[in-house]
Amino acid sequence: MILYFLRHASAGEHFASPKKDEKRALDKEGIEQCGYIGRALAALQVQVDSVVSSPLKRCTQTASLIGNELGYEGKLQLDTGLRPEAGLADFRKLLEKYSRQEAILVVGHNPNLSQFLGSIISDSGCEASLELKKGSVAKVEMRRSSGTLQWCLTPKVLRVLYETAVESSRPKTSRK
Repeated sequence: MILYFLRHASAGEHFASPKKDEKRALDKEGIEQCGYIGRALAALQVQVDSVVSSPLKRCTQTASLIGNELGYEGKLQLDTGLRPEAGLADFRKLLEKYSRQEAILVVGHNPNLSQFLGSIISDSGCEASLELKKGSVAKVEMRRSSGTLQWCLTPKVLRVLYETAVESSRPKTSRK
């Protein structure tokens, strides 16, 4: 299985009230990030069988916008195993649930998404130190309960990848 870890895009400042924070939407920058992240992933020919998101608004928005850019036509799946307070056992249950899929995209929060990623790619079962910035995406090739990190891209790198792909697809003008 190929597993893509995506931290939600920019959503402004954290709200003190947990109820309000659950409904915090992406900000203007976050919506823009989703566009070029999704188009960069499409340029990398990323295809997924399922998109699984934390039920919090900023994650569902990120998952929907990027899913659209990837041409994903399935239903967005919500899973409590990606909520901010979820633990590794919850995440492992999520993986088991989708184990028959060839490729899935999970959209969640830090610090737990980085912790899940670190635990999955660590040979010792301990947590590797890896931090996903908002809008970062990592590709992991899974084998049973552990995986190998193929790449991890920040929003800045994804923007450059997308802009480079656009530039290289433009027709070249010849000079005399």
